[in-house]
Amino acid sequence: MKKIYLGLISFIVLVLLTSCSKEASPENQFSKYIKLWNGQKFSEMYDYLSTDTKKTITEEEFVTRYKKIYGDLEISNLDVQFFKPDEETKTKEDTIKLPFSVKMNTVAGPIEFDQTAKLVKEKRKDQENWYIAWNTGYIFPELKADDKISFATTPAERGEILDRNGDPMAINGTAFQIGVIPEKMGPQPDAVISQLAELLQLTPERIQNALNAKWVKPNFFVPVATISAEETDLLAKLYQIPGVDKQNTKARIYPFKESAAHLIGYTGPITQEELEKLASEGYSASDVIGKRGLEQVLDKSLKGKNGVKIFIKKADGKEVLLAEEPVQNGENITLTIDTTLQQQIFMQLAGEAGASAAIDPTTGETLALVSSPSFDPNQMAIGMSQAELDALQTNPQKPLLNRFKSTYAPGSVLKPITAAIGLTAGTLTPDTTINVNGLTWKKDQSWGNYVVTRVKDPNAPVNLEKALLYSDNIYFAQAALSLGKDKFSEGLKQFGFEEEIPYLYPLESSVFGKLDSDIELADSGYGQGKIEVNVLHLATSYTPFLNNGNIIMPILTSKDKQSQVWKKEVLSGANAKIISDDLLNVVENPQGTAHSGKINGMAIAGKTGTAELKLKQDEKGAELGWFVAYKTDDPHLLITMMVENVQERGGSKIPVEKVKNVLSQFGQAGSVDAAQ
Repeated sequence: MKKIYLGLISFIVLVLLTSCSKEASPENQFSKYIKLWNGQKFSEMYDYLSTDTKKTITEEEFVTRYKKIYGDLEISNLDVQFFKPDEETKTKEDTIKLPFSVKMNTVAGPIEFDQTAKLVKEKRKDQENWYIAWNTGYIFPELKADDKISFATTPAERGEILDRNGDPMAINGTAFQIGVIPEKMGPQPDAVISQLAELLQLTPERIQNALNAKWVKPNFFVPVATISAEETDLLAKLYQIPGVDKQNTKARIYPFKESAAHLIGYTGPITQEELEKLASEGYSASDVIGKRGLEQVLDKSLKGKNGVKIFIKKADGKEVLLAEEPVQNGENITLTIDTTLQQQIFMQLAGEAGASAAIDPTTGETLALVSSPSFDPNQMAIGMSQAELDALQTNPQKPLLNRFKSTYAPGSVLKPITAAIGLTAGTLTPDTTINVNGLTWKKDQSWGNYVVTRVKDPNAPVNLEKALLYSDNIYFAQAALSLGKDKFSEGLKQFGFEEEIPYLYPLESSVFGKLDSDIELADSGYGQGKIEVNVLHLATSYTPFLNNGNIIMPILTSKDKQSQVWKKEVLSGANAKIISDDLLNVVENPQGTAHSGKINGMAIAGKTGTAELKLKQDEKGAELGWFVAYKTDDPHLLITMMVENVQERGGSKIPVEKVKNVLSQFGQAGSVDAAQ
């Protein structure tokens, strides 16, 4: 037993001696170093450096240099490779060289290089091992100890937004940066600050804070605000103040100002919150981005990509290029919008709260998209004063609200759609009549005191043509009840309700509610109930009356394919013609609700609507006035318009008159037609 025990001890000692005497491997040591390098564990990498290397660079300097370079250059996907040979190198030398390769992605694109590492054998704590004789060439081969890594950025030019005729809607231009030179303010600097604050609608504290910044010197230009290059009168007044000067600065310019503000939007400096969301998509803290409208929707296309060059700046001033990403200017976007029409519609709204959409119903091209009242996007882009912004935000007309994006109760402009659904379902024919005496009607006593009211009692049976001519609520309430909840719901869905509108600009979807009672179903038949529509969707919903029953896909840019069918055969071509002829009669016939919109020499079909916004039947509420009109003899222009608060002012006659004026001015010459 004793012999076995002694034998076991001898075996263990032999194994330990053999293990201790085994020569350390440079390949193994370098592999460990590379693993740490790929993980960017720079502090741990320092432990693998040779003694002589550590005399030339401290751990703090080593770690800081790597972190700064890798951080500044946004290095990612680092891949350092060393391929260990099948058999470990047998060497009796104290130094050895091992090849390795480096690949990485940077802000300026990929960088890769091959390099050779020098390892030296050293004894530490009574054990020999291999350590890296590091130098700056491990970071980049051309980098010497006294060299610096630099990178230069070439800003991308933001793409411009043009209308269908090439007229600029958003372009790159110049604004005036207003500032103060402290040493020229004279003996009364407080008076200067006070005058400047008043003219620029700033607080004196804001100007004083700018002047108190640490970097400011007496002869420096200290910027405090930016104004439009058009504000020459304001600039002249500012120049009268001692010490005030200007510098030109790049700015986004919106030539059509308020008329297209909600459509085009504006740009501004990226916020920290926005940067956190967009940093992974190539955005940086110095970027200007779209804040609303198409500037925001199309930001990635418009923004472009900054050019970046990474280079080593040698001690003698020479440069060694490491990587370069060429600048990619933003894409110019051409819209289908006609700015002449856009301006005319905005001018007709004349500050009224409302919205309008104009399309070519045969191609789906959006010719105008207007929200009123509005704001000046030029002021937004260069920076409004708090007082100016407060005035917009507290304005009861809500000029910051984008109304063409929203949905509203349509009232009677929905009736042609109800008619189309009924004709398609077979629950309605052109000859279907009602014979109701008086101005009110209810289904039965289960409705209690609730009744459907119409404006005119013709004292005769009413068919579809007459129902549209007089805009008879009772007729369309009964038409919806004849359809029933399921068929009416399905019909509305065929017209794109309860569905995201396939459109570049995000718009609210038109909806119809649950239709969970006969009263709600009946009210919905003539555009009340819980139905809400978007103005562009409403315009699109009238396109089957001009396209053999097909709903045409709405488009907004010149790249989009024209005349695409969004919803096929929502009604037959024959029924589409019936409704279109009836809508022509609504304008042409002296008894029609839209007869005031008639223009001599121009065939116009249309439908009026007045939507009541109230919670109870016996109360008075605000009213929305609607008009949808299109040219039938030259069907390339269809306009929908909604005006708020038309109660006791003429109801739908207000939008009828406005649309008539637009058609009179624009429809005769038709710059849209000329552009096609």
